[in-house]
Amino acid sequence: MSSSLQMIGVSVHAREKALLNDVSLRLNEGEFVALLGPNGAGKTTLLRAALGLTKAGGRVLLDDQPVKSLSGADRAAKVAWLPQHSHIAEPITVLEQITAARFRFSESHRDAETGALRALESADAAQFKDRRITELSGGEQQRVAVAGLIAQESPLLLLDEPANHLDPNQQIELYRLIGRLWREGRGVLCITHDVNMLRYVGSDAPIRVIGLSNGRLQFECEYASTELPSHVGALFNVGMEVLDSAGGRLLMPAAHGSTDAERTQA
Repeated sequence: MSSSLQMIGVSVHAREKALLNDVSLRLNEGEFVALLGPNGAGKTTLLRAALGLTKAGGRVLLDDQPVKSLSGADRAAKVAWLPQHSHIAEPITVLEQITAARFRFSESHRDAETGALRALESADAAQFKDRRITELSGGEQQRVAVAGLIAQESPLLLLDEPANHLDPNQQIELYRLIGRLWREGRGVLCITHDVNMLRYVGSDAPIRVIGLSNGRLQFECEYASTELPSHVGALFNVGMEVLDSAGGRLLMPAAHGSTDAERTQA
């Protein structure tokens, strides 16, 4: 039986303000869903609601079970989360951190370390295993964080702007790694500000793109849809140009701010 996350009519309020308003979506194992939206749209709140980390109205189900009814270990067996900001002040080693990511398993410390090393190798981060987390660069820390998701062995992944603050090459490599995890069968819900990063995910399977603004879902379409540029332009209130390149379609803000501009470049 494949795993799934289902949000049904979910609303979140804070100080009488609606952060999410009647949001419904579903993520199945093996699917890739990209969540777009301007700052303050409610994207991080949506992920926190999906994990049962914030008080929310409506229903959130993991494998048809209310997320609030699950223990931390049971939830970790179903879904892994990469927050937008993860600060580790303790100078523990990378291997110690990834070993701790396997907390949901009933296993010996030796088996946990073996699983952690396997995850680090899968994320191309084994060379960092003996280094202190506090000594790593931002890009290295993010690759190690993804190794932690792999070590958790959850079928669903929730990623909150995983390439934030990384240089362009690191962003590309990270999205390629996320794409590989998807192709291996995991379900991925990924918040991103840059829809063009999805070109590096790769795969013949369709990517669903969902737009969120003011706490409400605004659109849903496939990444390859001809309607995506106009949807993205309306979401961010900017005209969009479509550029054709050897690597595929690129969406760019229009030079003169027109709302429906499309330009083809060889």
